[in-house]
Amino acid sequence: MKRVTGLLLLFICVVALVGGSRLLRLNDADAISSSEEIAIYLKEPIKLEQLSSILVDSTGVVDDKTELKWAASLLGWRNFQPGHYAIDRDYSYDEFLSKLARGIQDPVTITIIPGQSRERITDFLSSKLRFDSLAIQKVLEDTSYLAEKGIADKSLIGHLFPATYDLYWTSPPEVIMDRILEEFNHQVVEQYRGRINELDKSLNEIITLASIIEWEAARNDEKPKISGLYWNRLNRGMLLQADPTVNFAVKKRRRLYYKDYKVDHPYNTYVNKGLPPGPITNPSLSSIEAALYPADHDYIYMVAKPNGYHAFTKTYAEHQRKSAEWRNYLKEQEQLRDEQNDS
Repeated sequence: MKRVTGLLLLFICVVALVGGSRLLRLNDADAISSSEEIAIYLKEPIKLEQLSSILVDSTGVVDDKTELKWAASLLGWRNFQPGHYAIDRDYSYDEFLSKLARGIQDPVTITIIPGQSRERITDFLSSKLRFDSLAIQKVLEDTSYLAEKGIADKSLIGHLFPATYDLYWTSPPEVIMDRILEEFNHQVVEQYRGRINELDKSLNEIITLASIIEWEAARNDEKPKISGLYWNRLNRGMLLQADPTVNFAVKKRRRLYYKDYKVDHPYNTYVNKGLPPGPITNPSLSSIEAALYPADHDYIYMVAKPNGYHAFTKTYAEHQRKSAEWRNYLKEQEQLRDEQNDS
C-alpha cells in the first residue's frame, strides 16, 4: 500500500511539474523565436496540424510540436488565415497564434525602380505579391478603372511611381495600383501642380519628357542639363531626336543603327515632331524635377562620353567632332574586346 501511495505521489508530482512547466511556457515571451527574420506565407486557410508542420519541421522556430498543439488547443486557436507573417522577434504562443488566426499580416516591402517597362513592373509585382501578372495586367487594361483615375492608357507607365511601398501580400491588384497611383499624385501632382500650370504644359507632356530624360541620363546631376537641351529643341520647333524614343519604338535597349532612325513609329522623334504620345518608361522624381526645372543654356546637341556623361554643343559642326570622338572610342573598345576574345 505504501509503495502504491508512493508511486501515486510520484506520478502526481511529475504531472504537476510537467503541467507547471507547460503553463509557464504558455506565457513565455520567447516561445516562438528565431535568430534571423523568417517569412511565412499561407496561401490558403490552414488547420493547426498544417501550421505545426510549418513552425516545427519547415522553419524550426518551435522545438516541440506536442507542446505547440497543446498550447494552441488550450488557447482556442485552431484555424489560421492566409497572408504573409514575419517572425522577426520573440513571441508568446498566444501573441503569435492569435495573429495568424485573425489574419493580422505583416506588410511586404517592395521597391519599384525607375526606368522600367510596364511589363517588367507587372511581372515584378506579381512575383512579390499573391496575384499573377495577368491579374494586374487586366486592371491596367481596364478602361473604366483608368478613366476613374483620369489616366490615359498611353500615359499609364509614367504614373507607376518609383518608390518603396509597404503592401499586404493578399491585397488584390486594384488595391496595389491604387496605392502606387496615390503616391504619384502625392509626390508629383500635388507638389508641382503650380509649376506645371506655369509651364503651360499638360501633366502627360511633363511625364513624357521626364521619361526620356530618365532613359537618357546615367548621372542624376546631368538631368537638368539634358532637360534644357530638349526644351531648347522643342521651343525652336526642331525635331527632338531623342535616341531613347527610337529604342522604345524598336522595343530593344541596344546600340541603334542607321535603319532604326527611319522606323515608322509614332514614338520615333527622329521622324515625328514634338514629344511622343506618352511616356516610354516610369521616371524617377529627379527626372520629373529636371523636366520641370531645366537648366538654362543654349545647347541643342549632345553625344555620349566614356564616363557616362554627355558632351554638349551649340552647333552641328561641334556636334560632328564630338560624335567622331565617340565613334572612335567605340571602335577602340570593340578592338580591345576582339583582342581579348582571341587571346
